[in-house]
Amino acid sequence: MLCVDEKTQIQALDRTQPLLPMGLGYVEGVTHDYIRHGSTRLFAALDVATGAVIAECKPRHRHQAFLSFLRRIDKEVPPELDVRLIVDNYCTHKHAVERSSSTQR
Repeated sequence: MLCVDEKTQIQALDRTQPLLPMGLGYVEGVTHDYIRHGSTRLFAALDVATGAVIAECKPRHRHQAFLSFLRRIDKEVPPELDVRLIVDNYCTHKHAVERSSSTQR
């Protein structure tokens, strides 16, 4: 059984100034300004029994990226095992192409 989800819009940020050091009575600080180097989307599947994770970053968050990730899961799980997925009700999980092209193992 795999719990599948995605984290969208993970930003790659680079602060314009170095981190401010920790001191007595205050924590390490960062400046308010940064340079944005784009974003990515993380797709991940957690094996509930073992804690193993299958993960993949994609440049876009579309149903094609989700289907590609499902194909990767299919390749990585041994063929003698049945695959059960727990997914939320997000729109990329409900696309018509996904329903018509899905296969059962």
